[in-house]
Order: sequence, then structure tokens, then C-alpha cells
Amino acid sequence: MNQYRVLIDANDEKGLVHKVSSIFFNYDLNILSNSEFVDKESNKFFMRSVVEGAVNKKELSDAVATVLPENSSVKVIEPKKKNIIIMATKELHALGDILIRHEAGELEANILAVVSNYNKLESLVEKFDIPYITISHEGLEREEHEQKIIECINAYESVDYIVLAKYMRILTPKFVKAFDEKIMNIHHSFLPAFIGANPYKQAYERGVKIIGATAHFVNNNLDEGPIIAQEVIHINHAYSWKDMQRSGKDVEKVVLSRALKLALEDRIFVYENKTVIF
Repeated sequence: MNQYRVLIDANDEKGLVHKVSSIFFNYDLNILSNSEFVDKESNKFFMRSVVEGAVNKKELSDAVATVLPENSSVKVIEPKKKNIIIMATKELHALGDILIRHEAGELEANILAVVSNYNKLESLVEKFDIPYITISHEGLEREEHEQKIIECINAYESVDYIVLAKYMRILTPKFVKAFDEKIMNIHHSFLPAFIGANPYKQAYERGVKIIGATAHFVNNNLDEGPIIAQEVIHINHAYSWKDMQRSGKDVEKVVLSRALKLALEDRIFVYENKTVIF
């Protein structure tokens, strides 16, 4: 028996859950799990169902679409490992955590490569038998450097997500557009507070009592893309900004891996500049 994830994004109207469930029943599908949400302000309906049975994916998608309002989105996805590329600079904590989780079989992913503008992390990545590609930015204009990375990524037949594991360079609109809603970033702050560089120093100067991290999709506004996951920890007046930074790294790696897992399991709906997570 095959398993499928059915993702629905539609304008809300009465009876949608019943209509969709009836389609599942008519195709003799067993519903293993089901989650739905209605954003009343925007009148948007979201539904994620996991079903099991013998059915053609396109036929099921077309059948579900017939009972939904116009301009609805239906995706029928057969669970399998997604292809990801990780981008990093010099820090290893976020990258290392993903590599370990991948090695332990915790992530539904194939890591195609790690791409960096430095070779500092190569010895770490090689231990996991994953290709490491250095594309130096030195002597290149930002656009020229990014074009080389785009060509590197496009050389792979299929890339589902690009994970910025502390990739410390601001991406241009051209790069973001090339991989729209595929680029995931970890920001070392509980957004929207302390955007940009040195957030721990900013937080220290404000005397904050909690610090955190935010995983989000990348858009053209710095650190303002749709938020996927966040976490905070408590600190006190005795922490220096470097103490905060050390503690923050633990939060960063956990939040990024959690966000990646949600994406790999098709649990994220993006709309406007927000997300619905099931």
C-alpha cells in the first residue's frame, strides 16, 4: 500500500473537510492523519492529510480539485527523501548538527553537497562522505560569485531545499528569485528583534533576559522572510555577549534542524509572509 501526503490551500467555504474526506473514501483510502486550519482574516483554508491506499497521484489530485473553490492548490506527494544542498561559511555548529542527524537517519534527505566560500569546514564534511565544494568569493563581485554558486546548484538534476547553515553573506534578489521558497536560513536572534549583524552584542547592550534563534525562508528583505521555527532560552545579567553567543549556538542548531525536518515532511504552508505549520 502506498502512502501519500495531500496538501490543500484554498479559499475557505463550508463543508471542505467533508468533501475532501469523501474523495478519500471513494478511492478506498485510509486516512492516517489529518490537520486543518482556517485563517479567518484572509479566509484561507489549509489542510494536510496523510492517506494510504492504491491510487494514481494525478487522478487523486484532480479528483480533490473538483470539490475545491477556484484557484485552489492541491499537491499529492509520495513521501521520499528530498535533495538538499547546505551552504556554510566558517562556523560548524549548525552544519555539524545537520550532518550528525542525517548520519543517524533522522532526516528524510539526501545531502547532495556542502557549498562554502571557504575551505575551513572541508575536513569535517569529508568525515561524512559528502561532497564539499569551495567557491571562493575573493576577487569576485557579489553577483559574479553568486552566479558560480547558481551554476553549481543547477548542475544537480533536482534540489528541493538550500539550507543556509550560518552562511554569512547577504544574498542578492537574483539568487533568491532563482530558488524562491527553497532557501532556509537560521538567524541568531529571536526575530524580529536584533536584525542584522552582531545580534548578541545588540541584545547584551539592551540587557535582555532571553535569547533565541529563528529559522525562516529567505526573501529580499533581510531577515524578514516567513518564519518556520523559533526557540528561546533564559539568561541573566551575569552573561557577557560572548556567553550569550555560546549559549545561542545551541539554540541555533536545534531550531534549524527542526525547521528542516518540518520542510522535509511537507508540513509547511507559506502564504503572504507567514507560515502554517502542521
